[in-house]
Amino acid sequence: MADDEQLRAALVDDLDAGFEAVVRAHADVVHAVARRTVSRAADAEDLAAEALLRAYRALRGYTPARIEALTLRPWLLTILLNTARNDRRDAARRPRTDGVAPVPDRPASAPGPAEQAESTELGDHLAVLLADLPAAQRTAVVLRHVVDLPVAEVAAVLGCGEATARSHAKRGLDALRTRLISEEKP
Repeated sequence: MADDEQLRAALVDDLDAGFEAVVRAHADVVHAVARRTVSRAADAEDLAAEALLRAYRALRGYTPARIEALTLRPWLLTILLNTARNDRRDAARRPRTDGVAPVPDRPASAPGPAEQAESTELGDHLAVLLADLPAAQRTAVVLRHVVDLPVAEVAAVLGCGEATARSHAKRGLDALRTRLISEEKP
């Protein structure tokens, strides 16, 4: 994987080829966060694609100096989370008219290691518990402990200080732990 400095230089030299390299370097993280942000796998793919498209469109209007100042992964994840928030807001304004509740997607054939972990009973249960957390805590837990981003990048994505990002992640983990313990007791 190319480092951010090389990726930014590639974007400045040739936006199209540089963005292809950015996608190769960061698409897995963007998709992993999207998968934990929405309930359906198909929606996660759409969300990740839309976020990357928005990132590309934004880059077309950036000056070389602005591109060189980017920290790519937090920038991409911020776009992803803003896109998800906007999609939720827009969906709330448009009530469903088909009368059918959404059914969660299941991975297709030949799941990889990430899909196998998601499909386990505990993984499914943790995903449900994670979805019940407040947005800041859920995002912090996913970024820090699922995607394994450094605290500085979690803070950049959340738009807060590092201490606040650590606090959101800790409170989210504590809430998950409390729920799991309370469910174990008869």
